[in-house]
Amino acid sequence: MTVSDLMTQRHELRPRSHAGAAWRAAVAIVSRDVLVTRREIASLLVQTLAQPLFFLFIFGKVLSSVGTTSPRFSVVLLPGIVAFTVFLAPLQALSIDLGRDLSFTREIDDRLLAPLPVTLVALEKVVLAAARGLLAGGFVFPLAYWVLGSSYQVRTDEIGVLIGMMALTSILGAAIGLVMGTIFPITHLSLIFSIVITPLIFTGCLYYPWGSLGVIRWFQVLTLFNPLTYASEGMRSAMVPVQNGAPESLAMAWVVLVLCTSLVLSLGSGLKFFRGRVLS
Repeated sequence: MTVSDLMTQRHELRPRSHAGAAWRAAVAIVSRDVLVTRREIASLLVQTLAQPLFFLFIFGKVLSSVGTTSPRFSVVLLPGIVAFTVFLAPLQALSIDLGRDLSFTREIDDRLLAPLPVTLVALEKVVLAAARGLLAGGFVFPLAYWVLGSSYQVRTDEIGVLIGMMALTSILGAAIGLVMGTIFPITHLSLIFSIVITPLIFTGCLYYPWGSLGVIRWFQVLTLFNPLTYASEGMRSAMVPVQNGAPESLAMAWVVLVLCTSLVLSLGSGLKFFRGRVLS
């Protein structure tokens, strides 16, 4: 074997060994985070399901029982609650986790020292946060069945669309959480949540179908600038049983297009801010 052959093999082995080390580091980090999540599963579910529980009980059960709302309101409300849960749970979890790590605990430094690209460190956090959002969203369905009783109605012929919408919404929430966690310090996050999250919730068509806002045209147009509107309408299209005279809904093509565009912009910005923050 000649010297040139040895040099060629050496250059071929380097990328493989580096890729193998990166893969082992990624598996170790994911395994550790999954283990931590399993140990904290009870507190995680309590934190993420407390708000959906009270929303379903008050707006879906109490108000319909006393005649303030129609029994059908709970059918329209449930998709909004699912969208709200799978969007907000990863957003808050990742932004608070990153804000804490980048501010005073500096636990992120251990991950950055691993033989792993910086981008993959951020993506691992996004994927894990999205998985938490999906888990929380999945628990909303038995919770709603228990609270709403006979008013619980969910179509079962669009399960694939529903799962896809939940996954897309949870990843979008995690991507926005990545942006917020890298831009704002942990001491300002509670204020940012009040300024950003509250308008998102009340203009995101959680409690009403988008088509019913035709009587308030300016507000209907305003809700189109909120990505949560498209998540709620996508969930509603996949969950609400088809009935005659249903309010106009956003086309699924527009829902997917806007959510995917928002995801690309949020994730791209978040990765850029994350790299700038940890490499500075």
